[in-house]
Amino acid sequence: MTAHISADFDSGNIIVLDQKDGTFDLEIRKDHLSDFYQWFHFRLTGAKGQAVTLRIINAGVSAYPAGWTNYRACVSSDRQTWGRIATEMVKGALTIAFTPDSDTVWLAYFAPYSIERHHDLVARIAAAPGVAYENLGSTIDGQSIDMLTIGEGAKRVWLYARQHPGESMAEWWMEGALERLIDRHDPVARSLRARATFHIVPNMNPDGSRRGHLRTNALGVNLNREWHDPSLERSPEVFHVRNRMDATGVDFAMDVHGDEAIPHVFIAGFEGIPNWTDAQGELFHLFRDTLKRRTPDFQTKHGYHVSARGKANLSMSTNQLANRFGCISATLEMPFKDNDDLPDPAFGWSPERSKQMGAECLGALHEILDKLPNR
Repeated sequence: MTAHISADFDSGNIIVLDQKDGTFDLEIRKDHLSDFYQWFHFRLTGAKGQAVTLRIINAGVSAYPAGWTNYRACVSSDRQTWGRIATEMVKGALTIAFTPDSDTVWLAYFAPYSIERHHDLVARIAAAPGVAYENLGSTIDGQSIDMLTIGEGAKRVWLYARQHPGESMAEWWMEGALERLIDRHDPVARSLRARATFHIVPNMNPDGSRRGHLRTNALGVNLNREWHDPSLERSPEVFHVRNRMDATGVDFAMDVHGDEAIPHVFIAGFEGIPNWTDAQGELFHLFRDTLKRRTPDFQTKHGYHVSARGKANLSMSTNQLANRFGCISATLEMPFKDNDDLPDPAFGWSPERSKQMGAECLGALHEILDKLPNR
């Protein structure tokens, strides 16, 4: 059998430029109508026991080239367990040289979370007792913007993920959070459901996810730069979600992401918003410090630059929501690489650790929930 590479499937992204025996020259396809690219996901067949070299030749000038430093690609032969494989930059080409142990092997920037898995997740969670489903509207490609509502308490909590579709660890996080929240035997989940109402959008960008985009929707729009003035024409995903937030109000919000370059888990806040209050800041820091105490996978030393007072970018959701509602709002970032504070040579940062982080974030929220102001 001759080795072959394909990517014409849900969330697939690679272009085969050339093949000579077991060496492939590949290229990542840009997001549609955008210059962003970094996400790859493809299948290699017919190469069991053969040495192959895969060269992604445009990786060196991708959206975040610093993301390739100390990066190892994700690999799976069953699409269930995703390990890591040696990867290096050679003359600007991301190079993966290995001998597959199966005739069907999948490689990806991070363990994919397909739209089909998303549909399975939504169906499974929506069928659980006490869960309500709502279609908030349609995307450019005509896909549903799914929201799940859980709980009957007074505190209004919004969790949303995957504004940037290539950050698939964000929906793995969602799977972990949702599974904990519907667990009728989990005392933390029972307490949270009694004291809060959760509005959860597991995937803000289904079009970009299915198309194999890194950062944008079907029109090449970065959704996390649309929250100040979303529109049905270019950012219906944000338009519908923000309108629903206006209807419910928000006491606590978390936007879940992945970071290409920083090999740590961290959160970014809203320090630069015009309407900042010290009370807001204290509660944000309390949540952050509580999460740090709960899990060694989270830290506060490494992260993003903090904006000066009044200089926050209100087109970003965390800043917009904190300024708009006076709520506690946070952006959670997880690595594409590994967590350097607690490295795992076999799996790096993984779907399983992402799911566990989702559960731990709920635990931290449980500890501080009563300190959120009554409205």
